[in-house]
Amino acid sequence: MRWDIFCQIVDNYGDAGVCWRLARSLATRHQQQVHLFCDDLPTLNLLASDAPRTPQVQILPWEASFENARHPLDAPDVVIEAFGCHLPERYQTGLLVATKKPIILNLEYLSAEPWIGDYHAKASPQSSGLLKYFFFPGFGPNTGGLSLDPIPAQGSQTSATIPASLAPSWELLRPDAERISLFCYPGAPLRQWLEDLGNTQAKIDVLLTFGHAEMMGHSIGRPLDLPPSIRLISLPFVPQDDYDWLLSQCDFNIVRGEDSFIRAQLAEKPFIWHIYPQDDMAHTVKLQAFLDLYLEKASPSTQESCRLAMDWQMPSRWWNQRAEWQAHARRWRETVLEANQDGGLAARMLHFVT
Repeated sequence: MRWDIFCQIVDNYGDAGVCWRLARSLATRHQQQVHLFCDDLPTLNLLASDAPRTPQVQILPWEASFENARHPLDAPDVVIEAFGCHLPERYQTGLLVATKKPIILNLEYLSAEPWIGDYHAKASPQSSGLLKYFFFPGFGPNTGGLSLDPIPAQGSQTSATIPASLAPSWELLRPDAERISLFCYPGAPLRQWLEDLGNTQAKIDVLLTFGHAEMMGHSIGRPLDLPPSIRLISLPFVPQDDYDWLLSQCDFNIVRGEDSFIRAQLAEKPFIWHIYPQDDMAHTVKLQAFLDLYLEKASPSTQESCRLAMDWQMPSRWWNQRAEWQAHARRWRETVLEANQDGGLAARMLHFVT
C-alpha cells in the first residue's frame, strides 16, 4: 500500500523525528510505500542524513502534494495527518474527486493518560464523506502503541561504533567520568541545576546537544560557577540515529519531546523528560500520568528520586541515590518491549487499515 504522511514542524525536531521514524518503520519493517511531505525539509533532512535511504520512502516538500493539480490525484491508500496538521486544500480536493478514497488517520501526540484508550481508533465524521480516524500512540493495549524501530541492543553499546558526527566530541570525554546528555526546552533552571551538580561530588561530563550552550549563555547572562569535576561539552547537530546512540552511552539523559522520550526509555537509563510546556498546564497532567505508570512497580527510593528529578529539584538531593532507579529503568525497557511485541505504532496502524 502507499501511505502519504503530512508533517508540519511546529516546535523544533520532534514532529519530524516521529514522522521520519514512522515512515522508515512502515517501509523497512512492513514493506509499505511512503511519501513523506514536510513543510521544513532542511530540518527533516538533517535528522535523516545518516540513515540508509530506501526507495520505498520519498521525502518531499509540502507543495509536492498538489503541484500536479491539473491532473487527477494519484490517491494513496492511507493518509496520515501528523499532530493535527491540516491537509493542503488542493490535495484534499484531489482526494474528493479521486476514484479511490483513502483512509485518513489523525496521528495524535503520545500520552499515558487513561482516557486515550477510549478515543483511540474512533471515527471523526467528515462532511466530505472521507473516512477519518483518531490514532493515539500510548502505552496500553487499547492504544496505538509506541514507535520503537529500530530497537537498540540491550546494554551499553561499544565505543568502537562511535558515529562520525560524535567522534570529535567523544575524544574530549574523561574515561572515569559519568555522562549526562542534555536536551531540554528554554525555561529549565539549568544554571542552578548544573551548579548544584557540583555538590554531588561526582565527576561528570555533561554533553550539551546542539544550541544549548548558546541558549544557556543567552538566558543565564553570566559564566557558570562549576567545579573541575563538572565539564560541559557542546555537541554538533547529529542525525536521529546518532542521537539514539548517544542516549545509550550516557548514564543519565535529559530529553524532551516525544521521540527522544521513547528512546530514553529504550536506553534503559534514568532520565528526565522535560515535557513541552503548555499554557493551560496540560503538560503537568500528562507527566503525572506517565510517572504513575512508570513508577507503579518501582521501589519507594526510586519513586522519590525520579519524582524529584522530573520536578527539576537540585541533583544533590537525588543524584547519589540512582542505583535502584537504574535497575528499574532496565526492567521498564522490558515492560515497554513486551507491551509492543506486536510491532507497536507502525504495525498497529497497518493492522487497523487492512
